[in-house]
Amino acid sequence: MSEIPEATVRTRVRVPLRFGDGYSVDAELATFHGLADGLEHLAVVLGDPDPAETPLVRLHSECLTGDVFGSARCDCGPQLREAVERIAARGGYLLYLRQEGRGIGLYNKLDAYALQEQGLDTYAANAALGLPEDGRDYTAAAQMLTALGVGSLDLLSNNPDKAAQLRDLGVPIRDRVPTGVHATPHNLRYLRAKVHGTAGSLAHDLLQGRIA
Repeated sequence: MSEIPEATVRTRVRVPLRFGDGYSVDAELATFHGLADGLEHLAVVLGDPDPAETPLVRLHSECLTGDVFGSARCDCGPQLREAVERIAARGGYLLYLRQEGRGIGLYNKLDAYALQEQGLDTYAANAALGLPEDGRDYTAAAQMLTALGVGSLDLLSNNPDKAAQLRDLGVPIRDRVPTGVHATPHNLRYLRAKVHGTAGSLAHDLLQGRIA
């Protein structure tokens, strides 16, 4: 188990969230002091988390193209939308982590997109640029959860690496809950690459029968 420095909650503010399909929910956004990577990550508190219950938690990496502009090249926007509603219904936290492009940054992600247009998949494109397949570190996420007083949690994710890293950082995970598969004609290659990359066997199980 890794020892991590303590972080503290900096600010909590109520913000009404509105999505393009008409779904809306009131949330609380929390900011932090002392995060290990120095980035401005947010915790989105949804529903009414009960300290006596196990909350549902999603670690969502920022995706400007998908979350904001609605890019159909990935499934990030639909996953964000799904996660907010599922967590709000149960009570829990969405950690919005500033890890664009699985940690490589926006410009590098767009450079990788250009290589994908030449036939490489998302992981091969990163490798061609000398970048990691997945450069994300979840130390700050573990700090945020501790600062929020979260003990054991259910993790809303198809990615076993997220659960493994959190457990290594001392965060107890009771269960890993799969997200839906948001396939479109534009993101099939991306989703197939996730099956054979770091997304793991659970994503493979989810995609069986849904993507030819």
